[in-house]
Amino acid sequence: MDTVGTILGAVILGPLYGALVGGCTNLVLGIISGPTNIPFALVSIAIGLVVGLIAKKRKFSYKEAIITGLILAVLCPLIGTPISVLVFGGLSGSGADFLVGFLMKSGKDIFTAAFIPRILTNIVDKVISCLIVVFFIDRMPKSFINDAKKSLV
Repeated sequence: MDTVGTILGAVILGPLYGALVGGCTNLVLGIISGPTNIPFALVSIAIGLVVGLIAKKRKFSYKEAIITGLILAVLCPLIGTPISVLVFGGLSGSGADFLVGFLMKSGKDIFTAAFIPRILTNIVDKVISCLIVVFFIDRMPKSFINDAKKSLV
């Protein structure tokens, strides 16, 4: 659920600001917690763009949040897995690395072994993250959201 801020920024401010929030988040995390987060800025940028475009076209309701979360659950591993394979040999430093190792030992190629755990965890993570954002937005004063949009113009 490390993408809630990116998703929130994208829904309220649009795709370009969502991408900016996502990219900057990974850069800041790279400075604070280690440079392994920096290559994955591309994933966060894509999240900001996709969510922002969807929210621009449709009201970001609970239904849209679930659909968007499922789209992200596939998109993020498609972008993040090649980064993980090229930069870190398919590992991410999470508990899912056990499954990556198991899948590789069972004969799966490195991309497949790194992709499967990511898509499984993202199905839960991205859907919940999008639902949390809808929950927050539904409780925000509309004047706050409108003021945030106006201040960017």
